[in-house]
Amino acid sequence: MIAHGKEIKVFTGNSNPSLAQSICQELYMGLGNAAVSQFADGECSISVYEPVRGKDVFIVQSTCKSPVREKKSETANNFETVNDNLMELLIMIDAMRRASAGRITAVIPYFGYARQDRKAKSRDPISAKLVANLITAAGADRVLTMDLHAAQIQGFFDIPVDNLMGSNLFVKHFLKKFGKGNEDVMVVSPDVGSTARARAFSMKLGVNMAIVDKRRERANQSEVMNLIGNVEGKTCILLDDIVDTAGSLCGAAKAVKEIGGAKEVYACATHGVLSGPAIDRINESCIKELLLLDTIPYPADKPACDKISYLTTASVFAEAIRRIYEEVSIANMFDN
Repeated sequence: MIAHGKEIKVFTGNSNPSLAQSICQELYMGLGNAAVSQFADGECSISVYEPVRGKDVFIVQSTCKSPVREKKSETANNFETVNDNLMELLIMIDAMRRASAGRITAVIPYFGYARQDRKAKSRDPISAKLVANLITAAGADRVLTMDLHAAQIQGFFDIPVDNLMGSNLFVKHFLKKFGKGNEDVMVVSPDVGSTARARAFSMKLGVNMAIVDKRRERANQSEVMNLIGNVEGKTCILLDDIVDTAGSLCGAAKAVKEIGGAKEVYACATHGVLSGPAIDRINESCIKELLLLDTIPYPADKPACDKISYLTTASVFAEAIRRIYEEVSIANMFDN
């Protein structure tokens, strides 16, 4: 017997409504009826137009910059910031809790503030822990996310956290493109910190792996120092979790091509933040194709980029939501 809720209800904020709608289509249900807007002074306003008492509620909301669903005015800023979307999530959780929802799951495809997960120097904040505390205090019962920047962030929560793997979607894509065990293909980790992720990815593709060793001088800038592994004449696939300004990714691609002598370079990453000069850097790079997941929508204020394509995560999140509701293991979703 499922005691936590009589049925599933999925709601969304303004960060990624298209993904929420796709998840609902996979679940063969409609999106919950709610409005997320702003008061004149910019404060978040939430209105829920259907009962959620006793329901198993899932709130889909990435904490990323995104365009609002309805234009505010000709002069107003028509984009939601990371902080706007975080506040929307917190207030929606509070609204559902006060409306007597049976259980509330925060579905956060992209968990922001995850890059400050430790004190790298004196007087640094640990923002990931603070955000975890806020989500818990707002009233969430559990969190569903994808490819946390650091796996230990799960330990910052005092509620259950399910961290889904986006790499399986890339594995399926590249197995169709290159086949399994292709000796002309190599997976490349863009830095030493991503080695474990790249190793698991390469094992699923049945290919060898190389590592780009770099030294970061300051935030959003990196200097490539060395290439570990022989990639000469190979088709290389760079794997990362986040593409922000694309400096690290494009620098790694340049090293693989110019220093290593690779034949061609593909890249894939779960979260495409694509801020600042990212699009220009990708266009000017030697990357043939950059594959992203739709955890973050393509920036509406950026020009289109022919090198970038997206895979949808809707089926993965829908299956995870179904398993959470039915209280079935999520781990075996990724066994194969």
